[in-house]
Amino acid sequence: MPRPNILLAIADDLSWPHLSAYGCRFVNSPHSDRVAREGVLFHNCFTTAPTCTASRGSLLTGLYPWQLEEGCQLWGLLPQKYKTYPDILEEAGYCIGLTNKGWGPGSVEASGRKRNPAGPSFDEHRCEPLTSCMNGNDYAANFRAFMDQKPDDQPFCFWYGSKEPHRRYEKGSGLKHGKRLEDVDVPAYLPDCGEVRSDMLDYALEVERFDDDLGKMMALLEERGELENTIILVTGDNGFPFPRAKATVYQNGCHVPLAVRWGSNCPSGREVTDFVSFADFAPTLVEAAGLDPIELPFTGRSFLDVICSEAVGRVDASRDHVLTGRERHGYNRPENLGYPMRSIVTDDCLYIHNFEPENGANDVDGSPTQELIWSGKEDPELRQYWELTWGLRPRDELYTAAEGPDCIRNVAGDPEYEEQVAILRERLFDTLRAQGDPRIAGRGWVFDCFPYFGTPHVDKEKFTDREYNYYQKRLVPEGQQPPGMNAAGEWAKWM
Repeated sequence: MPRPNILLAIADDLSWPHLSAYGCRFVNSPHSDRVAREGVLFHNCFTTAPTCTASRGSLLTGLYPWQLEEGCQLWGLLPQKYKTYPDILEEAGYCIGLTNKGWGPGSVEASGRKRNPAGPSFDEHRCEPLTSCMNGNDYAANFRAFMDQKPDDQPFCFWYGSKEPHRRYEKGSGLKHGKRLEDVDVPAYLPDCGEVRSDMLDYALEVERFDDDLGKMMALLEERGELENTIILVTGDNGFPFPRAKATVYQNGCHVPLAVRWGSNCPSGREVTDFVSFADFAPTLVEAAGLDPIELPFTGRSFLDVICSEAVGRVDASRDHVLTGRERHGYNRPENLGYPMRSIVTDDCLYIHNFEPENGANDVDGSPTQELIWSGKEDPELRQYWELTWGLRPRDELYTAAEGPDCIRNVAGDPEYEEQVAILRERLFDTLRAQGDPRIAGRGWVFDCFPYFGTPHVDKEKFTDREYNYYQKRLVPEGQQPPGMNAAGEWAKWM
């Protein structure tokens, strides 16, 4: 049997359950639905982090963000020593490529790499997008260009990374193109009003653009007789860009869709509840390609057995939880401090540990919804949403599945849940220690020392001086040298 092809379709900022395969009424995603219908739909897929750079780094390397050094941060780098599954498959004879967004955002050059960690780019073909804010990359045409240059007898591994549904959106575009306010399911942490519903419809229209190009890629594979021997995975890199979702480890920050199709190798029409993590993707794909993931430096473990099983529900009893976390997302705090969080998700609960809650959770993408909530700090009807978004959080948070996925009522301080909090905290911390998380080992300051390659909200020269002085004076324990500085205490040249 020939080795399988691999097509990973990853949308930018796509939350569970925003595909129509999950029953979402305001998104129409027939091609993703086809993947689910002719394969398997996962109900418990989670990114390792609620932010692009870290989650994509995990997917590519099979490691957790806190194991990736600078790769843990948005606008960081992915050190060259961490091999990615496309590199491994290329060495094994695969033709690899990507269109649009692979790993990132961050500095490929500072990573010591000559190309994006997801593979060589195919971005030449352009199109006229449906709205002014959608990407002009013709994703499907660029996939065709990749297929045209590929030797016929060579298996391929292609990364389709759409810009959509990342913000910005053309305001009112969802309504303009026939979507209906009454179809939107507004989560409890957002105000249920026309402005928020319209914003969510704009998001939905962008999800549909991602799905449309996926359909064109599947049609090309079918036309060339490659579809049945291609593993297709459809997912998103983190939660949708709304308050209390993206950049948080609440349900809609890390819980993402996953549908997988692989012809007759993946029995169709199944839905499973096994917990899978982005750290599990790389070992799964290298195993599917005929390699042994046990021999490779992965922390995640393959779920190929779940994909190929005929069972539904919980296929592997050991897949009963996942870990997520984050450090710095963007330049949102004085001195570019992060907001360190770790969490464990089980069937019954979501436990979150905020290591430095006093830093403030300020990471919220600009949007009509964000502006509405921000303006409502003194409004009696909106104040609760302001607090949910920007209010100071306690060190421990616990949310029960029985109360739904919106994570509104924190029961961590309830005596009834005291034992459960202690058990989950211990389970989380023990796993993090085993994985070598610096945050658990008392070296969390290293994350705030890693360089930031995005555009800060201050002058670049002042930014560098300010960071240098701050790290020297406050973050770095005496006698230790922060990453990014040489022995003389000077910033490394690439900074």
